[in-house]
Amino acid sequence: MSGAGRSTVANALEDLDWYVVDNLPPQMLRPLIDLAERAGGALPRIAAVVDVRGRDFFGDLQQMIQSLRSGTKLRVVFLDATDAALVRRFDAVRRPHPLQGGGTILDGIVSERARLSTIRESSDIVIDTSDLNVHQLATKTAELFAAEGTPGVKLTVMSFGFKYGLPSDADTVADARFLPNPFWVPELRAHTGLDAEVSDFVLDQPGAREFLDSYATALAPVLAGYQRENKRFATFAIGCTGGKHRSVAMALQLADKLSELPGVAATVKHRDLGRE
Repeated sequence: MSGAGRSTVANALEDLDWYVVDNLPPQMLRPLIDLAERAGGALPRIAAVVDVRGRDFFGDLQQMIQSLRSGTKLRVVFLDATDAALVRRFDAVRRPHPLQGGGTILDGIVSERARLSTIRESSDIVIDTSDLNVHQLATKTAELFAAEGTPGVKLTVMSFGFKYGLPSDADTVADARFLPNPFWVPELRAHTGLDAEVSDFVLDQPGAREFLDSYATALAPVLAGYQRENKRFATFAIGCTGGKHRSVAMALQLADKLSELPGVAATVKHRDLGRE
């Protein structure tokens, strides 16, 4: 149904690495599947959003679904909501229903229900979104369609230098400047936190490993909460003066610790390394 959350579901599927095509005429479903098959493994999972915006093309949808069920692994998801919920949503965005014409929003909804009744009855999954907010609907979509092994949170652990400014996209920021700076050790100055001698120097300082253990423990419930709220991407930043020594070494260690948490896939980005 229009207004039942198709954009939210489409975005959630894209976050799960599905290839999503919006407002596809039913007649293009077979060519889309053929294209995916020719692409081999490049498009392992595809989703098409088909609705009454297709106008005259939409009438062939039921016949096309029946045709595709033979020889194609297909799941039809129908998004529904009560009339009251749909009217409220259209009023909130101040847009007309695609079928209301010169009538009211409710007239359009009634007309759409009549056209979609057969599709709804033959759907594999019906999701009533009346009482779901966008985050809850995205979470439900992830529960239904996430591939086995798909991480709940794709985490970037970012090192940076405070003298170049705070990272604008960080969800959390930690400060590694409580540790002695290898810059003032002549034999370490030219090296970076990627080098073993610098990393060992940083991690052997009093409080370094204790900080990493405590900080990872503190972040564990945050990442678990992100997964419950379907926040699928996060950036945790840790900085030092120039982003060359301490923050680089600490970011690598923090990423290793957080990668051990369920549903977390952590990568490391060194924003300011090589900037000096």
